[in-house]
Amino acid sequence: MAAAAAGTRVFLEVRRRLQSALLILGEPKEGGMPVDISITPSSLEVKTPAGCTELRLPAEVRLVPSSCGGLQYVAGDGLHLRLQVRVDSSAKLISVFNQSSQGQECCTFYCQSCGEVIIRDRKLLRVLPLPSENWGALVGEWCCHPDPFANKPLHPQENDCFIGDSFFLVNLRSDLWQPRPELAPVETHRLSSENRFKLKPKANTKVICKRCKVMLGETMSSETTKFYMTEIIIQPSERNFSIIPRSQFVQSVVAQCLVELSTARSTFRFTIQGHDGKAYILLWLLNSDSLVIESLGSSNSITKFPLLEDILKADSSSAWNAIKVLYQPCIKSRNEKLSRAWESDISIHTLTLPSATCLELLLILSRNNATLPPSLRSMNSFQVHVVPALTCTEIRKFLSKLVMPTPRTCIFCGEMARSRYHSELKASILWQLADFKGC
Repeated sequence: MAAAAAGTRVFLEVRRRLQSALLILGEPKEGGMPVDISITPSSLEVKTPAGCTELRLPAEVRLVPSSCGGLQYVAGDGLHLRLQVRVDSSAKLISVFNQSSQGQECCTFYCQSCGEVIIRDRKLLRVLPLPSENWGALVGEWCCHPDPFANKPLHPQENDCFIGDSFFLVNLRSDLWQPRPELAPVETHRLSSENRFKLKPKANTKVICKRCKVMLGETMSSETTKFYMTEIIIQPSERNFSIIPRSQFVQSVVAQCLVELSTARSTFRFTIQGHDGKAYILLWLLNSDSLVIESLGSSNSITKFPLLEDILKADSSSAWNAIKVLYQPCIKSRNEKLSRAWESDISIHTLTLPSATCLELLLILSRNNATLPPSLRSMNSFQVHVVPALTCTEIRKFLSKLVMPTPRTCIFCGEMARSRYHSELKASILWQLADFKGC
């Protein structure tokens, strides 16, 4: 794949939609060293007296050597060069809401951190997306009848799995294993200015893994449990648990959540919030069509992302589909004014994760930012992060194969769809949630 060029860093970012690429050649450790750059449609080669580095592009991406331009030297970075690319097809993230029916398999829910079995041999007959927070307004505008589910909680049945922005809702009534919530500390509440503090225990709904004590989710009712996508792996029961490095898993789950939400709701700014209600990170999605190829001059192989070195093979592809985000941390009273402004903006969407995972994600963002070329690390007071967006996560790959029934008639009144909007609505949010008997 590559012969090492000691001290020479090569960074190539391809924008699929813009059909353009940015090439950065890092400064060699020995100043003034001659560099010979050779560009072909399918590869890029950098030669120095110390060695040679070759990057090969995926089959669907081709460089246009004659379009090279904008050559400039940036102190601390090296040479910057822009060129055009031709992209035949675009690799897309697999949506968790794909309705491809390939049979109904029994699946097992695992703790992603340690592999502990959470739910064993569950047959999911319905895998359905939860409606957005504005679905009540849509019902009033598009439907011929009032909303009978107004102000009612949505609880999955035994073989259901409801999917939210960053969590799953499942029914644990029939499972022998019941996660035990941790004991909550006793909190004090002031009743009045004259009374003393009164001790009143606060209910704790946290669901933790019995083995590693990681928070997996929260109990919503006596039967309904919410599991966070960043903490759970769902696989067919006949397969053994596959270990996915934690940083890779968290990044891929968050990346796909951002891409799907930005596509569905045309929102590009997000607040990452802990289960405790505190804001930890402000994220701004810049683009989701990047292809990143990077060489750090390592021996015998190309290193794409140092955080993922433990799982990358020497002979694996050097290209990563990625999304690019701007971020600001909100911990330790940082960016309080900006955080308050984002909280009051209705165009900004909030993603809720376990607080420990929020801190973990912030660490991943910071470490990844430090590996980018210096000129790409910040933009308008925000820090930049390039998130490896894997083709799909194990959870989404499996759930996309399960049946997601779409009713042919309105589930409220039994009427056939009267308009395109009625059809779209019942296919997306008016799904069969309960045994409702007529309008």
